[in-house]
Amino acid sequence: MGHPCGIDGHPREMARIERIEVRSVSRLFGATLALRGVSADFARGELVFLEGPNGAGKSTLLAVVGTVLTPSSGTVSYAPVGDDRLAAREQIGWVAHDSHCYRELTGRQNVELAARLRGVEPKAAWERACERVGAASFGDRRVATLSRGQRQRIALARALVHRPAILLLDEPFSGLDPASSERLEQVLSEERDRGAIVVVVNHAPGLAAKLSARTVRIEGGRVVKS
Repeated sequence: MGHPCGIDGHPREMARIERIEVRSVSRLFGATLALRGVSADFARGELVFLEGPNGAGKSTLLAVVGTVLTPSSGTVSYAPVGDDRLAAREQIGWVAHDSHCYRELTGRQNVELAARLRGVEPKAAWERACERVGAASFGDRRVATLSRGQRQRIALARALVHRPAILLLDEPFSGLDPASSERLEQVLSEERDRGAIVVVVNHAPGLAAKLSARTVRIEGGRVVKS
């Protein structure tokens, strides 16, 4: 359950995460070692692209940072809440490679449901997020009828309802048309400027330079450039 609403309809303030410190993290899937002693830092007001070949461990690292997976060894710390994964999770906005929206609900209903779970006033959350991602023309349609780009806009709107301190996105540009890509680029820049920690798994060449993002390159489960 989300935190109780404040008087402005936003969740009551908690200690805002300023930095994520990943130290010597490894992650096993059966006998497969997906991450091998990875260390990396992510700071407030920073846009970071995780890049590298398919199967390098980028999505696994994102999932570990996002508390979806636990490390097999090593630590992840979220200053100032430390290793409190539940406290960190309250401040995370997540956009997966698949939107994971409820297909039988409309875009608006998906976003308003997320807002309720986060302790945010639903109608106001939808109006803010809808304007930012440009979903007015299709927000009242069932998600099952939407294109991939439209579903990803709804997923992004859902991730933004509680103004997260950490925004994590897994290959969000895959399959997007130019208009959706441009809108997403704008939101990523806005979230960085707002002071969020923004981490993106990316395969689009030249995009990191375009958005002045720092790149962390992963190959074979190891960080080779940070």
